[in-house]
Amino acid sequence: MTADKNFSAPEVLFERRGQIGIITLNRPKALNALTTGMCAAIDGSLRDWGRDASVRAVVTRGAGGRAYCAGGDVRAVAESGIGRKQGDDDGLTRDFFRTEYRMNRRLQRFEKPLVALIDGVTMGGGIGLSMHGSHRVATERTLAAMPETGIGLFPDVGASYVLPRLPGALGPYLALTGARLGAPDLAHLGMATDVIESGRLDDLVDALVAADWQAGGAREIVDTVLKTFRVAPGAAPLAEHRDVIDACFGLDTVEAILAALDKTQGVFASETAATIRTMSPTSCKITLEEMRRGRDLSFDDCMRMEYRLTQSVLADHDFYEGIRALLIDKDKQPKWRPATLAEVRDVTNYFVTPPDGDLTFED
Repeated sequence: MTADKNFSAPEVLFERRGQIGIITLNRPKALNALTTGMCAAIDGSLRDWGRDASVRAVVTRGAGGRAYCAGGDVRAVAESGIGRKQGDDDGLTRDFFRTEYRMNRRLQRFEKPLVALIDGVTMGGGIGLSMHGSHRVATERTLAAMPETGIGLFPDVGASYVLPRLPGALGPYLALTGARLGAPDLAHLGMATDVIESGRLDDLVDALVAADWQAGGAREIVDTVLKTFRVAPGAAPLAEHRDVIDACFGLDTVEAILAALDKTQGVFASETAATIRTMSPTSCKITLEEMRRGRDLSFDDCMRMEYRLTQSVLADHDFYEGIRALLIDKDKQPKWRPATLAEVRDVTNYFVTPPDGDLTFED
């Protein structure tokens, strides 16, 4: 029998095994990047499983062995935004973020255990899919980051709520630099609740399926199962740089942060400053203001703020230039506009209500 060349596997798979619901992102060639349809399907499944008393916990994972989820399909969003600017509006620049952010809210409000197996690349939208649930399981292969300032965007999917609530000034540091984190750092930050060996992920799922779900509360049962798989996360590289991070990234402006880093001795400070200087100046200023505002907002208000920012940023220049440089021409030489922090004036206009209105939610 020959394979049907027209056959297309579903982008996301849903499975019931006993009292466990399993969501598998199924775009391995795209590192399981999220599409609008995937976000809508996940949101609907969570809604249904949340109401189904026979489902005691939900597991999310990625197919292919390389990534949990590398983020949202930003290239498709960029192409849609270009069309919108040219008068050919397919609605994706609004629909994608509305759908993804509503899914993020569903995850954040989900009352049953959500066990995210963040094995492999976990960036952007993958952070949003995993970090709002009760259990975040990292492995030795986990590579996590919020790298949005490098593509002319800003940390979203609830990052404006999560990152400012990290200890010290770690939130602004991660948001501005897109620093890549392994399991030890994620555990140190509390972003990972557990660390296990990647080769035991299937065994973990089997153990959750086989658990005695009548033995107590669902979260306690998940904790009990995970205890039998946990390994020591190891030393966190970020821990040795906390003094520098807190001293520099607790300052009020990006210019002040860079000046403090420049005055600080050591390779970490100099490399961190160099990294920030490659990012979109506009995105950096938006991001720092987003972190400041997010400290005092509810989760829902953070999502509304982030939606406002998407619509403002997608009407501007840098996001499209970032996608061109990273994903289309791949020259990694973006020409930001404005090109310097000094040329970026007040960014409060990026936080205004979009012409089509604010993000709304349906319970």
